[in-house]
Amino acid sequence: MVECRVGRAGWLMATSATLVFATTGALAGPPFATDDPQPTDYKQFEIYLYSEGTHSTGDTTGTLPGVEINYGAAPNLQVSIAMPLAYDRGENHGARMSYGATEIGAKYRFIEEDETGWQPQVSFYPSAEIPIGDRDRPAGIGGGHTRFFLPLWTQKSFGPWTTFGGGGYWINPGKGDKNYWFAGWAVQRQITPDFSLGIEAFHQSNDSVGSEDSTGMNIGAIYDLTDRWHLVGSIGTGLQDRKTTNEFSYYAAVEWTPSAD
Repeated sequence: MVECRVGRAGWLMATSATLVFATTGALAGPPFATDDPQPTDYKQFEIYLYSEGTHSTGDTTGTLPGVEINYGAAPNLQVSIAMPLAYDRGENHGARMSYGATEIGAKYRFIEEDETGWQPQVSFYPSAEIPIGDRDRPAGIGGGHTRFFLPLWTQKSFGPWTTFGGGGYWINPGKGDKNYWFAGWAVQRQITPDFSLGIEAFHQSNDSVGSEDSTGMNIGAIYDLTDRWHLVGSIGTGLQDRKTTNEFSYYAAVEWTPSAD
């Protein structure tokens, strides 16, 4: 996906107990929470070394560091795994850090884009977050339950402009937790051959008993240092209930595409 660089990881907003899961985005599209449908090219890799975090009143959570690996396992099929070291610092406890949740997914593009017409490309990208550690430890710091995300993503390009988005349903078991929806949309422009800039808006329904729906936005950029090395980042904030969901969030990564031409 280096040739298009239309966004790939990101930010969701939820209660502070689930913010680490949300910020990793279940294999979303760095630097965005919204993903694109374009799989990694056949027999090619994309490898991200990343950090991300979200600050709300009294709590800061995130990943430092994390590794995400995407591989083109077949034409139109990408398999992915992400392995985060999660952290959490709150007013009622000190800083704590532990391995978070292993994220695995498979992106299958079943409709390809018509570059001369209006037909977009479309993919199905199911993924799972598998926690490691004791069940009584905080979600995102090693405990919790396995969660599943079942989204559809679509994309269309017009010259230097690309627009992509979609969403899906989270299966979110656990005491006090609720299944919920996530949807987002992004617009990105290739400013120069090496630099792209984009903006997204996204919405999540409430994911636990007593929580509220949340909406947010991010501004993200990708800079190609070489054909193989890329800088990826974004910053964002909530648009409702900011103090309790997302006063400030960030994503920063170095991407390596070892098999790039």
